[in-house]
Amino acid sequence: MHSLNRIIARYIIVCVLVFLTTPLLATEYYVGKDGNDRNAGTATRPFLTIGRAAHIAVAGDIITVRKGTYREQVSPEKGGMSDEKRIVYRAAPGALVYIKGSEIVKGWRMIAPGIWKVSLPDALFGGYNPYKDLIYGDWFFPLKRKLHTGEVYLNGRSLYETVSEQHVISGAEEGRQIGVSASMVLPANYTWFCSYENGQTIITANFHKRNPNKELIEINVRPACFYPAKTGINFITVSGFHMSQTATQWSAPTAEQIGLIGTNWSKGWVIENNIVSDSKCAGITLGKDRASGHNVWSADMNKDGAVHYNEMIVKLISAGWNKDNIGSHVVRKNTIFNCGVAGICGSFGAAYSQIVDNHVYDIYTKRSFYGAEMGGIKIHGAIDVLVSGNHVHNAFIALWLDWMAQGTRISRNLFYENDYVDFFPEVNHGPYLADNNLFLSVFSFRDWSEGGALVHNLIGGLMSRAPQERSTPYFKPHLTELVKITAIKGGDNRFFNNIFLGPKYAVRPEQPKMHPWDASDEIVGYGLKIYDHTAQPVEAAGNVYINDAFPLNGESNPSLLKDFNAEVSLSKVHNNVYLLMNKPETDTIRSLVSTRLLGQTRVSGANFVNPNGSALIVDKDYLGKPINKLKILAGPFAEMAAGKNKIKVW
Repeated sequence: MHSLNRIIARYIIVCVLVFLTTPLLATEYYVGKDGNDRNAGTATRPFLTIGRAAHIAVAGDIITVRKGTYREQVSPEKGGMSDEKRIVYRAAPGALVYIKGSEIVKGWRMIAPGIWKVSLPDALFGGYNPYKDLIYGDWFFPLKRKLHTGEVYLNGRSLYETVSEQHVISGAEEGRQIGVSASMVLPANYTWFCSYENGQTIITANFHKRNPNKELIEINVRPACFYPAKTGINFITVSGFHMSQTATQWSAPTAEQIGLIGTNWSKGWVIENNIVSDSKCAGITLGKDRASGHNVWSADMNKDGAVHYNEMIVKLISAGWNKDNIGSHVVRKNTIFNCGVAGICGSFGAAYSQIVDNHVYDIYTKRSFYGAEMGGIKIHGAIDVLVSGNHVHNAFIALWLDWMAQGTRISRNLFYENDYVDFFPEVNHGPYLADNNLFLSVFSFRDWSEGGALVHNLIGGLMSRAPQERSTPYFKPHLTELVKITAIKGGDNRFFNNIFLGPKYAVRPEQPKMHPWDASDEIVGYGLKIYDHTAQPVEAAGNVYINDAFPLNGESNPSLLKDFNAEVSLSKVHNNVYLLMNKPETDTIRSLVSTRLLGQTRVSGANFVNPNGSALIVDKDYLGKPINKLKILAGPFAEMAAGKNKIKVW
């Protein structure tokens, strides 16, 4: 008997070991509009909702969604285990799959010519009513308007919320300043107003000559399309969806940043090949958690917001903000537009990530409110981040690296038609590297940092620097291990092999608008003369200055071409963008840019290396072509010939 028991015990142990050491087979679940959530989720018996598949899927599984519109918020309950064993959410090959945070509204009644009203029960909204939720948060300035996270869409184009029903009836535009491209939004006299009475949400809207009962009218009812309710849902892939129309809240760096799609303090997501549009605030978020604080400055105005943020940094490090747990996301080949605040943003949660080959445009175009988070790409805590190959225009600020950019590389991006600036590094100690970019807005570069390197760029607009008094952190290289919180001194920059254009060559040659945060002591100009007197030395060599762009005092071998006509412009043909430029012939000897040439930053004491820590060498151009080491040209093109050129840049 004892012998039999031993045999049975050994058999059980062997079975358990086999189970533990044998990889589980991945399952592919299917979702379709002809499905049912009581089905098994197979190809012949699909689920009806993506949420049902999300509830069942485990690491290694694939969720394939067939064509149709899915009005739901997908909240993954489980994540993958590694890059090789993730949970994949994908649109079926060739299928148009829409995930919407909105619902269709019918039953409008006309109360005056062009003016319509509808009453909606609480049941439509479930646990969240965007028409009772005001936009709110740290560094948000409502411009005396109480605006909601809800939105109203006429045939996919959003109306403007206004402050009273009378404004809707009168058609008043309230003096808004629309962004430079308003093609994707309706005229500003298409307005709506909401109120709440006796358990009913009442929306009044001015549709002018359109009958809303015969058109497609949608309203935001969900705060996100794809966002986990819990943190730590790692290794998720989201691919190929059209996601739109969500009631997202203001994305302050001191708050949980809920985007139309967001990672919610997780690791290892891949967000790729999606079309993301019409988020009231943020499109894609790689943000922080809520447990470490949520709009802490608004809750305690006795301390400056920067003090709160520094305290939050220490708290998050203690709670496990590091490469093992957070970040390392890939956001690539997405098209992002019509977002009210930011296309892609993140605070802490974007560390070690790659943001590559995205098209971001028409961000913050409606100008219904104001704040300090607006931009195509806005990252706090950009540690070892790669921002490469992105096409960002009409986004107010194309790229805003705010606090703690260290080890980050900005390479091969196309930025233009941005109102405030193309590239804005704010209160970073570096090192960061911007190479082979096209900065072609009226304002190309605003420097409120130190420890940066700009090499092989085409800089077509104004540059500025503003001395800072704020103290911000720096870390041990490639880690989130805090070394010190210290003041920004300014300077300590390197500028090698760039082309600087004078005032006549900006793609949009209007005078830049002033904004409330513009520094009174900001020094503005074309070229590097603005760095003649800095707290820390600035290095420059091999640069070309065209028209009234001026070199750094004492700069090594600059090429000065005051009377040269560069004839710079951009041409858009269908979905392609071409750079037209008359290239000068210069015979200056230039150095290949590398870790050795760039050296070490003075404050953070770190070397200029790749985000992965390997030695850096800038030996390829904007198009990925190798740089000829025997004849190194200024600017982002290794093979641009002297004379007129037409180069496809997107």
